This record gives sequence, structure tokens and C-alpha cells, in this order.
Amino acid sequence: MAETRNEIRFILNGADVALKDVAPDATLLDWLRLNRSLRGTKEGCAEGDCGACTVLVGKLSAEGLVYESVNACIRFMGSLDGTHVVTVEHLRGDGEKLHPVQQAMVDFHGSQCGFCTPGFIMSLYGLWMKTPDPSNAAIEKALQGNLCRCTGYEAIMRAAHAISSYGKAAKDPLAVERKDIIARLKALRDGARVEIGSGKARLIVPANADDFAAIFENEPKATVVAGSTDVGLWVTKHMRDIAPAIFIGNLDGLGAMSEKDGVITIGAGVTYTEAFETLSRRIPALGPLVDRIGGEQVRNMGTIGGNIANGSPIGDTPPPLIALGAQLTLRKGKKRRTIPLETFFIAYGKQDRQPGEFVEAVHVPVPAKSTKFAVYKVTKRRDEDITATLGAFYLTLTKDGTVADIRIAYGGMAATPKRAAAVEKALAGKVWNEATVEAAMAEYAKDFTPLTDMRATAEYRALAARNLLLRFYIETTGTKAPFQVSRDEAA
Repeated sequence: MAETRNEIRFILNGADVALKDVAPDATLLDWLRLNRSLRGTKEGCAEGDCGACTVLVGKLSAEGLVYESVNACIRFMGSLDGTHVVTVEHLRGDGEKLHPVQQAMVDFHGSQCGFCTPGFIMSLYGLWMKTPDPSNAAIEKALQGNLCRCTGYEAIMRAAHAISSYGKAAKDPLAVERKDIIARLKALRDGARVEIGSGKARLIVPANADDFAAIFENEPKATVVAGSTDVGLWVTKHMRDIAPAIFIGNLDGLGAMSEKDGVITIGAGVTYTEAFETLSRRIPALGPLVDRIGGEQVRNMGTIGGNIANGSPIGDTPPPLIALGAQLTLRKGKKRRTIPLETFFIAYGKQDRQPGEFVEAVHVPVPAKSTKFAVYKVTKRRDEDITATLGAFYLTLTKDGTVADIRIAYGGMAATPKRAAAVEKALAGKVWNEATVEAAMAEYAKDFTPLTDMRATAEYRALAARNLLLRFYIETTGTKAPFQVSRDEAA
């Protein structure tokens, strides 16, 4: 058993913090505003959508000290051990001057009512520290998770481009003080397990992955919190009791990625942001998909392992990973087993996971260059929206254009992420042409009976699913749309 301490330790702006009285469901936003009177961090949506609560959290990684924008409203205090939390109050310029990000926002009229402005400031600050001269695309990506009800985006974009004319990122206090902060954070990493509270009302931060395995095997009913982009809403929206809670974000042993023999292994604690570079380079179709999962703050917190483990039928990563033939490693104590990812999902809210067993890693084969692979996400708005339906397509053709292998998986069409088995059967061994695809579309009714909800009607989902196959056909052949499915045919 690892050595244990009864407090979480982190740095808030410039001060060391040690807390012994922390509830498992205490959020960073509430603590900042109520306990430290740092009210520049605002509560807008309390679900990680609007970005008004954005702060930066610095953590030690293989790349050194990395600062990322996060949503304080759904970031739990238990996840902060060994980190550096930076709020808008910490920004400062030379002497009595405003910080370059703040001055640019003033001069370019980037603030209107002002409520959302601190969140925009912090998102732009994080971007500027990494990319002092960002492109429009980089700015838009950094601000995906910040909403302005006054529609002031154009002025904010101009301000973002102008920041470096007010100062140099290399001379910013976070850059100048980086060595000191790194040393202080390393001093906080004592390799101990954190346990706060007693009985059921406990907060636990394991020392490492092995310690987590031992804890969870003994307490299988505990809530495991990785990125909290889902669990956070259990607390802020559904008022659920998550105690005892085990926080595994940034845990040694779960945060690594590697590739061997054409298979990418992603640890359960790897965030979307951390996985993006490798996935977008090795499996290009996954890049645009990851870019549309939440906003930058959500991607900085949320994990691929968590997206799989919660078993949501509208999780964005399971369908493409299923289509790619991914394998899942599950661990209970010291025992591990590896299964096809598609068999992990049994029914709504039910997965092939024993009490005390957790997702340790997912193994993703890189498709051969001759393979055609695509992912399409359908939502009401393009960015930062939950999926209505998502289709993933993996196709291998013979030299004469016959379908040698086809795997099609959907989210949002059933109680779990699911393959379109009847459609695949209708396509297998057939020539990849208009007639084959048109005939296969009729098989969708055998595979899926979608539901109507706030995101889409059953009719719309059925129509969209069929037309995604059509889109895939068009894109893989370079032809114009030879036909389309009507609403009557989809019903």
C-alpha cells in the first residue's frame, strides 16, 4: 500500500495551497468564488458549455509544464493535486499596465456586457502562451468552448491577432517563472495516496495506476472520475452523490500513448488534446472528429478511456474505434483481459465490466493506406454540440473494385454504439457501385430502430444514417450523387 496523506496540495496563482477539508463533489468554480473570493471566474451554464468559468491548469507531463484551459464549473477539487491553477486575477502587465491579452481586448472592443470576458481572456491567454502569432483557425479552435451572447466574436478575433503587439509571450510571468513553478510542482509530487474524509464521504487520489487498481478492486461502487466532463454534470445538473470518488486524471500508468506493429495504444487517462497529434497524423479522419468534441476546455479534460467506459450511445469515439477493429484492455487488481471493443457494449447502461474492473487502455489498429476510412458527425450546430448520429466507415476493396471488407458503426442509432451488420452483409463481396449501395440502404431498417429526442427525430436519424453511407460512397469514388434517399424511403 502506498504512503497516505490527508490533504490535496496545489499552487493557486502564486500561493501554495494545502486543503484537508474537501468534499468529493466540490468544484473548483465554487471554491474559487466562495472560499477565495476570486470572482472573475464566472458561472454561466455549470455544464462546461459557455466557457465563462475558464481558468488555466498547469500540470507536469513528458513535455514539461503544460498549461491548459479548463472549465472550473465541472473541474473537481480532487483532480487538482500537484497542479498550478491560474485565474484571471493573476494576469499582470509591466508596472500598472494591463496584461497584453487584456489590453488587446480593451483596444479592439472585444468586451460588450463583460460577463463572458474573463473566460475569453483565459482561453486567449492559454493560446498566446503556446502560439504567440496564431492563425484564424487556431483562434477559432481555442475559442470553441467560449460563448458570447452579445455576438462579439469578430472584435475578439481582432484582439487575438493583436496580443503580441502589446508584449512578448516569452516575457510573460508564466514563462519567466516556469522553472520555479516546475520545481514547486515536483516538490508536491511525493508519490503518496491522498485520502480525505471518512466512511462513504471520501475523496481518494491514488498514488499511481497500480494503487488505483487495488483501491477500486476493494471499493467497486466508488465513482471513478477521469476528466469529469460527464461526471461533473452528474453533480451540477442532476445533484447526484458521487462519493466515494476516486480521481485518476494525470495518473502515472494511465496517461501514456505508444505505437507498435501498426497498433496505437492509448492509456485510459489520455485526454483528447493529448491524443490529437498522434491520431490526426496516423488516422487523419479522426482529427476533424476530435476537433468537434466539446470545446478546447472539454478536450483538455475529457479522456478517450472515459468516453468508452461510460457506455453512452452517443459517445463520439466508440463508433470509429469499433469500425477500426479496436481492442480494449480491462483490469481488475493485477488481472487483465483484452476484448474486442464492440463486445464491451451490451445494452443501455450495461457494459462487459466486472465490479472493480476498469478500462486501462484501448488498442487502435492503424488502417492500411489502401483502406478507406471516414467518420461523419451530425449535430444541430457544428461546434461544441452533442451528436444526433455519427457514422464510421471502414472499407477495403479488391483490385477489381469488390468489397473485401466493410465495417460500419453508428452512435445515436441504438441503445449502444453498434455495427450495421445487415448493411455490411449486403455490401460484402459486391462491386462497390451505385446499385450495391442503393440496395444496401434498404437494410438499415434491420439494424436500427432509432428514437426521437431533443436532438433529432427517429425519421431524421434514419434518413441521415442512410445518407452517410451515400456520402461515403461518393467520397470514395469521386462521383457525383447518383441518387438520394427520400424521407418516405427512410421512414
